[in-house]
Amino acid sequence: MKSEGIHSHSGNAVYGMGLIGAAIYYISTASGFWMGLLGLLKAIVWPAFLVYEWLQYLGA
Repeated sequence: MKSEGIHSHSGNAVYGMGLIGAAIYYISTASGFWMGLLGLLKAIVWPAFLVYEWLQYLGA
């Protein structure tokens, strides 16, 4: 049986809070239904946008 530490699910909580925050942001700035739907899709993959911008900042 695999033992899990007390902090084993903290990444899920961070992703979940980020998902909710990104969805609220993208939907609130959407100009129409389809842009809101696109915003929901963007909210699902927000870590990819974060890593991409971070790597651009670092010049990698």
